[in-house]
Amino acid sequence: MTGSGPIFIPKGFKFSAVTAGIKVSGKPDLALILADQPASAAALFTKNLIVAAPVEVGRASLKQSRGRVRAVVVNSGNANCATGRQGIAACKEICRRTSVLLQASASEIFPSSTGIIGLPLPSGKIVSSLKPLLQNAGTSIENLRGFANAILTTDTRPKIASVPLRNGKAAVTGVAKGSGMIHPQLATMLVYILTDVAAPPAQLRAALRNACADSFNAISIDGDTSTNDTVLLLASGASGLQLGAVQREFERALLEVCQSLSEQIVSDGEGVQHVVRLRIEQAKDRSEALQVARAISTSLLVKTAWAGADPNWGRMLAAVGRSGIPISPAKITVLIGDQKVCVGSVARAFDENAAHRELAGPESRITVRLGRGKALLNFLTADLTTEYVKINADYST
Repeated sequence: MTGSGPIFIPKGFKFSAVTAGIKVSGKPDLALILADQPASAAALFTKNLIVAAPVEVGRASLKQSRGRVRAVVVNSGNANCATGRQGIAACKEICRRTSVLLQASASEIFPSSTGIIGLPLPSGKIVSSLKPLLQNAGTSIENLRGFANAILTTDTRPKIASVPLRNGKAAVTGVAKGSGMIHPQLATMLVYILTDVAAPPAQLRAALRNACADSFNAISIDGDTSTNDTVLLLASGASGLQLGAVQREFERALLEVCQSLSEQIVSDGEGVQHVVRLRIEQAKDRSEALQVARAISTSLLVKTAWAGADPNWGRMLAAVGRSGIPISPAKITVLIGDQKVCVGSVARAFDENAAHRELAGPESRITVRLGRGKALLNFLTADLTTEYVKINADYST
């Protein structure tokens, strides 16, 4: 299930990766998912109002094709964002050229990009690499891993999760990239989830939205929301299993894959040393719990304390107070691990060394109880280290 678990390749898909020369490192930077036949598709995109060209084109293509995708073409090293009409035209030309090679409709080609914002997309390099990209496509795990590696930017490792269905008769398998600009409403993420179950786009959209609510939309690394975020779910139907016959199992598997990829993204966050499992309890509703989790997880004072494994619960309490929720201070409780460190917004004697050890581990647990209701939220976040500053201080240079 996790990044180190077994991988099940859904039937009806092939994968490929080549070096097109977009990245100055010379590493693979152009990747492909190819469906044997047009697959049913559903997608969620960034909530940022500044969106990259492939997001605009991808949205329009899914609408035009009525949720059918024959191929996904992903480039890394260039976001194709803030590139104006030229960027849109370049994206459409790549889709058109791919469709000609596949004898498919251009609207069935789904584009994605990730990398530096504001640079012209070297579409000529991509177009000239399309033939070898298609020719190299295969169904092996090595092909899938090649795809996963080619979409990375500042990530240190690929992210894959896979769950079998009906004892291996079908599967749900996902690949993701993401390391920085990670915040609720998706993140700097490209996520591709594949299944060989047969399902119409409308059913896929409902399932994807539910799974993302408790995974990709419940994480934060640095509080920034990207311009290119995309989560795409494709169903080939090649297993012969209908979604209606395995719906509960499929939905559980989809959530498992999404949650695993979310955890892999946060643990591989830029400069991350400590992953924090933040649990908000006794909220009035989920939206309120999410608002409090965001306030805590984006506080620079909180995140730097976590980096030093400093049990400075006062910073978390202050973040709750400015979250915009009409809390009653007398009802707020904060726990680090299993220890109550603050009750009724008042200090409580606790073992500081034990709290430090909790925060010093690769993962730690923090619970905030609001005393306003019964809703709860599990939220995944991380510390903010000097390494994060180093990575982002000269990213474009």
